[in-house]
Amino acid sequence: MNDTTEQFYFQVALNDCVIAFQEVTGLVEETQIIEYKTGNSPIFSTVKMPGIRKYGNITFKKGMLVKGNSLKTLFKAVQMNQMERKSITISLLDQKGQITMHWVLLNAFPVKITMQENDINPQDPIAAVESMEIAHEGIEIAAP
Repeated sequence: MNDTTEQFYFQVALNDCVIAFQEVTGLVEETQIIEYKTGNSPIFSTVKMPGIRKYGNITFKKGMLVKGNSLKTLFKAVQMNQMERKSITISLLDQKGQITMHWVLLNAFPVKITMQENDINPQDPIAAVESMEIAHEGIEIAAP
């Protein structure tokens, strides 16, 4: 049997910390719609115009490690009002560790951390999963 599926993972650079993640979700950008009806329009319907851009929060997920609590350290800095809004670079890496794509989150900061996503069961082979949610004000796609 020949397994040709490629395994990708993400590398996230936040402040001076680089962390590997198995999953990144929420890379969404949308434009809100402004609807109005002009006073002299003979058609009884609204006109749609593009409005404010809106960006969803990004969620990073990875397996928990016994040593290393870098997510908790980053999140604690926000609670202490020490975190500056910074750019966060998300890199998609292939199975050889080569960067295939970059996304840059603008004015980003952590807003939520989950230290255990699934129930703890010693018979369950699935490892504990931790996640961090990031708020930001824009996404740029950059060349690797």
